[in-house]
Amino acid sequence: MKRVKAACICQTLHFMLKEDLDHTSAVKLVQEEVAAYKKKLDRNQTRYKIIEETVQSDDSIIIKIIKQYNTSPVGSYLD
Repeated sequence: MKRVKAACICQTLHFMLKEDLDHTSAVKLVQEEVAAYKKKLDRNQTRYKIIEETVQSDDSIIIKIIKQYNTSPVGSYLD
């Protein structure tokens, strides 16, 4: 029999600008989307660690994150 002792998922997320909006509005929307994503993680009590958050030359945002997989224990992944 096997049991999951610890599990996390590593993701690279690219929050891209919407092309049908002017640049200023698109940048604001991306920033709001990133904030909403982080707030949702907190609200759902998902444990996570942002490894890197980078603003690209076009003002889109790339986030590298390690986060809890479902409700599995995270072990030492987030230390």
